Amino acid sequence: QVQLVESGGGLVQAGGSLRLSCAASGPISSINAMGWYRQAPGKQRELVATITAGTIAEYADSVKGRFTISRDNAKNTVYLQMNSLKPEDTAVYYCNAAVRLILATVLHNAWGQGTQVTVSS
Repeated sequence: QVQLVESGGGLVQAGGSLRLSCAASGPISSINAMGWYRQAPGKQRELVATITAGTIAEYADSVKGRFTISRDNAKNTVYLQMNSLKPEDTAVYYCNAAVRLILATVLHNAWGQGTQVTVSS
């Protein structure tokens, strides 16, 4: 089946930067939208950014101007460049992808295992 593997999380001081990566593997025919979500302790998972196959991006208001989502379709990989990080950005970040598997007629909604991002003040 499809696997999404995230990397790039860690501990950073406020004002710093991190770059998350998420690579999809498996019997993939194509990938439609890809995105990043995050979940802070005691809070619901929320959308951070999404990007279509045609590279149209959308962002949560809280990250606009600081985060940039991009993708490499040849590598089935999505990235999240996070700049000017704030303590309130601390969360587990999850990758999501709408994947069409080989020989499948419907899209499969795949999730990564999550990567911790901690921003200290």
